[in-house]
Formats: sequence, C-alpha cells, structure tokens
Amino acid sequence: MSYDLAVWAGDRPFDNRAAGSTYDELYERYLESDDVVVPPVPRIVAYVEALVARYPDDDRSIVWASPPVIEEASGPIVYLLMSYSKAEEVSEYAAELAGEHGLVCFDPQGECLRPWA
Repeated sequence: MSYDLAVWAGDRPFDNRAAGSTYDELYERYLESDDVVVPPVPRIVAYVEALVARYPDDDRSIVWASPPVIEEASGPIVYLLMSYSKAEEVSEYAAELAGEHGLVCFDPQGECLRPWA
C-alpha cells in the first residue's frame, strides 16, 4: 500500500478542482503512456535530487514504494509513491520542498493541493 503525491512545474492552480484537472492532463500526457519517454525537466530533476538526498531511494529504502524516484518523472511532473508507514513524515517534507522549488504539489487521493491552506 502506498500514499501518492504528484509534483509538477507550472503555475499553482486557483483551487483543488483546477489542480485536479491539471493533474489529470499531466498524468495522461506524461505518465500514463509508455510509448513516449520524455526526460524530466531540470526543475523536477533538482527537486527529486533534493528529496532523495534526505530520503534515499536505494534498494534498502523503506520510504519509497517504487524506487528509484526519478524513474517516476516525465517532463514537468513526478509521481511520488511513498510507503504508507512513512507517508505522513515524507509527504509533509515533499510538499514543503516542492514549494521551496516553486513547484505544485497535489494529493490525488484527497484531490487537493498541498500544503493545505
């Protein structure tokens, strides 16, 4: 079981509904299809590097449900799959770090932007 977050480069949507629409579009375009591989944009690469510097994604990782994390990135989006046991701690840090990097963080399970306003 995992807890998931999506982080992307772009303007922060006005509300959760707009964020959900943007997420759906980005997921379909960049993550759903294995036909076209799009390298992650530099801002996503820098974000993932900072994230795994704190929470390594090696073979012994108990944090990530699908390491290495960078393999879940495509174009302007990365989809983070965290083990449920570490989700609270890691998701809070991931959301804060996304803000520091000027990225949008969205919780697809709760259909809401993170951090919560």
